[in-house]
Amino acid sequence: MNNERTRRVGEQVKRALGELIQRELRDPRLGWVTITAVKVTPDFSHANVYFTLFGEDSSVENTLKALEHSAGFLRSKLSKSLKLRTVPLLHFKHDESVERGSHMESLIDQVVAEDVSRHGGEE
Repeated sequence: MNNERTRRVGEQVKRALGELIQRELRDPRLGWVTITAVKVTPDFSHANVYFTLFGEDSSVENTLKALEHSAGFLRSKLSKSLKLRTVPLLHFKHDESVERGSHMESLIDQVVAEDVSRHGGEE
């Protein structure tokens, strides 16, 4: 029961943070940020917020600094939109799974292309 509630709260925080970052933050260090997951502790005191970046000009370090700098502001906005007794402290972490998946996909494409060039399309 409690595990389901922490998952639901994590989803609520994820949705709310996504909207807040898009609409409320005006930090030039922020790139095109997408919140991929939020893991909330069972007592709702802390939340690990995982994000990815899109675009070539985005820097992970600058974006992380901007998000950490805005954590208090985001938490206060969350307290107004979520019906929770305790709003978790936000800890931002870069989610590398998208980049890893893209890298794996490019490796697979490379191997397939090499295989086709070796065998000339034979089956």
